[in-house]
Amino acid sequence: MIAVVDASVAVKWFLHGNPDEQHTDLALRVLEQSVLGFLPMVQPGHFVAEVAAVLARLKPAQALDDLFDLLDIRYGTLTSQETYVTAMDLALRYQHHLFDTLYHAVALHTPGAVLITSDERYYNKTRLEGQICLLADFTFP
Repeated sequence: MIAVVDASVAVKWFLHGNPDEQHTDLALRVLEQSVLGFLPMVQPGHFVAEVAAVLARLKPAQALDDLFDLLDIRYGTLTSQETYVTAMDLALRYQHHLFDTLYHAVALHTPGAVLITSDERYYNKTRLEGQICLLADFTFP
């Protein structure tokens, strides 16, 4: 299995210990399994920028340190023309932000990949497209 981790999950890596943030333990386990090589990740090209933007807003004092940690994480990137076309199609059909649909498009264009998200609104809209799972329901390989 290959993981595509959207920003709603990746941000949790940096919010562990925050009592208002759910499932940080599961998010950290996804990261751990990726770092150990058991769960490779592939991401859209905007991954770092989106996560960094959220961290700058939520934790400005630690955002730069968190950015350096994020930049140390190894993953593949998929930015093909077909991925952008699929993301645009999903965005238009489901009336959802393109940055969110790009994660799903990467999963749909990567054999054996699944998008892991904490965004229940997006999941509920698009779950029938396949290759998407809520973090709370994710089963580790």
